[in-house]
Amino acid sequence: MKKMSTFIFFLIAGIGLIALSAMTGNPGGRGQSQPSTQWGIHDMNRPQPPVVDPGPAGPPAPPPSDAVVLFDGKDLSQWTNEKGEPTKWRVEKGYMEVVAKTGSILTKKGFGDCQLHIEWSMPLAAEGESQERGNSGVFLMNTYEVQVLDCYENTTYADGMTASVYGQHPPLVNACRKPGEWQAFDIIFTRPLFDKDGKVTQPARMTVFHNGILVHDNVTLSGPTAHKARPPYKVHEDKLPLSLQDHGNPVRYRNIWIREL
Repeated sequence: MKKMSTFIFFLIAGIGLIALSAMTGNPGGRGQSQPSTQWGIHDMNRPQPPVVDPGPAGPPAPPPSDAVVLFDGKDLSQWTNEKGEPTKWRVEKGYMEVVAKTGSILTKKGFGDCQLHIEWSMPLAAEGESQERGNSGVFLMNTYEVQVLDCYENTTYADGMTASVYGQHPPLVNACRKPGEWQAFDIIFTRPLFDKDGKVTQPARMTVFHNGILVHDNVTLSGPTAHKARPPYKVHEDKLPLSLQDHGNPVRYRNIWIREL
């Protein structure tokens, strides 16, 4: 327990420093990296990131005192479907589960710059392959996706694998746990800024930890994430809902909290 507490302390401290760096305009390191033009979008020949064993999952990470708790395992009162109606996703045993063909869900509240913690797990029975195994997604501002997918001994295109910034940045490593085990994303997101004419003055950026392992180091987004495309930025509001994708697979989520930065 002492070892785990020390790990959590340094993880949160590291995330805090990265968030401060992003907010003060001093990204450093690979913070200015754009999506690679060396490879086509979803190119199956693109090299796969190395596999790293993240170790066993610990207990759910408790939310900080200033966090907005979006899901505490009890109900979906903070969420709606895409029509603004109550969602039909299932809630049981402390988690929510995607119900196929009921649509993605969105938070009632909008967010911009933020620190997000979200835990998820794949069905124990690994069915399908590539993008058809445990597919879902976490969309910041309902626009910028971090991919949820079962890539434990399952190969897909690198820029669409687990923890990728979909279609733009593969993760630095594959830190997936086995199906049925709980996994976590810790995401620092900085929203794009636009001038009065709609020109981008600062693109969106992301830092992502998957199971406590750094997989994106303040990377720059070229625009909204999309399938087989890299569309340009379009002016949008300063705060928009967080959304979780219904891709037809019974992915589970728990312990979702967010800190506005």
